[in-house]
Amino acid sequence: MKNILFIFIVISLIASSCTNRKSKKENLDNKRSVKKEIVHTPSRNSENSSPISQTQKESLKILSGAEIFQKYNSAVFMIYTSSGWANYQGSGFFISSTGIGVSNYHVFQGTTKGYENIKLSDGSTFKVRTVLKASADEDIIIFQLETDKRNFNFIPIAANSPKVGEKAYAIGSPLGYENTFSSGEISQIRDNNMLQISVPIDHGSSGGALINEYGEVIGITSSGRDDSGANLNFAIDIKVIKKYLK
Repeated sequence: MKNILFIFIVISLIASSCTNRKSKKENLDNKRSVKKEIVHTPSRNSENSSPISQTQKESLKILSGAEIFQKYNSAVFMIYTSSGWANYQGSGFFISSTGIGVSNYHVFQGTTKGYENIKLSDGSTFKVRTVLKASADEDIIIFQLETDKRNFNFIPIAANSPKVGEKAYAIGSPLGYENTFSSGEISQIRDNNMLQISVPIDHGSSGGALINEYGEVIGITSSGRDDSGANLNFAIDIKVIKKYLK
């Protein structure tokens, strides 16, 4: 009888030990699963996180200035606006094949809706159907054209912000000279989402496209210092409009 009781106690202890080990293993597996999930979940709220990796960016083809102009000249357009008694001229570009365009707010500020003309490089003109977003503080405007159902050439938005020293190209219409191409570098990253650039721009370039060497739009050309003599020009970082496109 004592032997039977001893055997029963031993079996009970072994079973209890196995159960505890299994329970601990399950808890450990759960912790590993959660950790794995955290590691592989993108930190979308992090300022340092990038939609594409540096390796992917390096694998993109670097384009020459000639290739960029040939590829995106038709994606940039001239803008004529009017208050009814005064006329103005600026630039803009497409970010979608459906006719969504981007420019500076000040190109349209104080003008009358319906008086504007969006002139493409092929000579065709369009009106603005809907303003999707306008911000005087950020100096940006996003709008949808009244389209004829065509597919518009557009410039893809850069996933990563530019760095000082990187090559940059501008297409716009300074002083009314349609779709002028110029090049330079990112001179500095300033506060309020401003990119300081050595790319030559002038009045009428406002709203034009600033493009990196991978053929992605990185900014909206917006202003310059006429009195500096040092080629001090500025563009709004394209990341400003990303939050309105979600």
